[in-house]
Amino acid sequence: MMLQRSCIVLFSLSLFVPYMSLAMLNKTLLLLPHPDPELVALDVHRRVNASLWRRQAMDTTDQTGSNPCFTGNPIDDCWKCDPNWPNNRQGLADCGIGFGQYALGGKGGRFYFVTDSSDDDAVEPKPGTLRYGVIQVEPLWIVFPSNMMIKLKQELIFNSYKTLDGRGANVHIVGGGCITLQYVSNVIIHNIHIHHCYQSGNTNVRSSPTHYGFRTKSDGDGISIFGSKDIWIDHCSLSRCKDGLIDAVMGSTGITISNSFFSHHNEVMLLGHSDHYEPDSGMQVTIAFNHFGEKLIQRMPRCRRGYIHVVNNDFTQWEMYAIGGSGNPTINSQGNRFTAPSNPFAKEVTKRVETPDGEWKGWNWRSEGDILVNGAFFVASGEGAEMRYEKAYSVEPKSASFIDQITFHSGVLGVGGRNNNLGMWTTTGSEGNGGLDSYNDYTDEMSGTGSTNRLSFSVIVLSFMLNLLSYLVIFTSSTQMFSFQPKCS
Repeated sequence: MMLQRSCIVLFSLSLFVPYMSLAMLNKTLLLLPHPDPELVALDVHRRVNASLWRRQAMDTTDQTGSNPCFTGNPIDDCWKCDPNWPNNRQGLADCGIGFGQYALGGKGGRFYFVTDSSDDDAVEPKPGTLRYGVIQVEPLWIVFPSNMMIKLKQELIFNSYKTLDGRGANVHIVGGGCITLQYVSNVIIHNIHIHHCYQSGNTNVRSSPTHYGFRTKSDGDGISIFGSKDIWIDHCSLSRCKDGLIDAVMGSTGITISNSFFSHHNEVMLLGHSDHYEPDSGMQVTIAFNHFGEKLIQRMPRCRRGYIHVVNNDFTQWEMYAIGGSGNPTINSQGNRFTAPSNPFAKEVTKRVETPDGEWKGWNWRSEGDILVNGAFFVASGEGAEMRYEKAYSVEPKSASFIDQITFHSGVLGVGGRNNNLGMWTTTGSEGNGGLDSYNDYTDEMSGTGSTNRLSFSVIVLSFMLNLLSYLVIFTSSTQMFSFQPKCS
């Protein structure tokens, strides 16, 4: 009888689905966390160890990690070891790991070619532009046959089942609002430069072929993930945005951020809307094989609630702290390398944000096999926790000693990337170089954000106070939110 009733309910829902908004469908049916996050974390280690074993089994003298195949990085080895990958581009969708591994992107859909770098109309975008492609309802695998810089006028609002595949081209996204993933699922963003993003809005922006709506002022994130699931960001390079480089809030879950390069920014990554927003308890994020590089200050990430797996990343000399949080998130740090800055007052990897000691002692923050350099130390908490200092332990996950090899190709690959030549996109192979005429002349002054290379302590304190005030305003007005209101971090 119970099964029969369940079938009736599901059948009834199916009758109404055509009339439900995509936002409501995602909020009611998609935002379910994985029932066993520890199992997902173990699977990541299994895949890394398998790739490292294959790497060591090769009879080769190359020890630099420059070999495009069998690098020890399970994501890259999955698709780079296919000599015909340029003609099997959608095979990338089978290479995800961690909580975002189920992101299909545009797999199974047709290829959409971005042939026009303009962004002149956010309501009536032209065919051939990136904006026209990402708002379509059907699954699309979006590719770039030539190098281009796309200077956005307004937020680039995605529909579900889309892949941005920048392999073989030098693609930069800059400008107003940048990328917004709001109440969508199954999005892959691969091999894209995202930088100099600033606030935009107070105008109409189209989100699908049949709907556009008024957008209030955006935060200026590089990538904003709002109430979305099954998202994979891989091999991107992000820097110099107005707010966060990547922010995920409002119950978003099933996210992997991998193989990316972060630099020149203050508040790098925010995971969680507020300490009191309970749906973020189901947030599950894998942060793997990234390089957190020069001129970063804090939030790598800053977590609220949820389960965050930080594995095999390279953290280089933050200015305030690397990993922080509040609201009792679970932080599982494994096999990372933390290199502390020279500042003797900034050696701690972790920071419990605005939380008294007695409150966070029971939080599950653990460090396993992390390499701690230049006096870095990780303050663990929860059952069996101990403070971990440089050389204070002897057992390390095997992968920790291969950080250079695993993260060697972090960031954008190929032309305009970090010494990783893939060549241009073609249907028959990889060839050519090309050039991006305007990519070197885009400066902080053009974005109106100012340089983040040197932020004084007073500026950081002022920013913190303003953020605190905004959180209080958001919390008191949260009941007035609607599906097209932009998130606040």
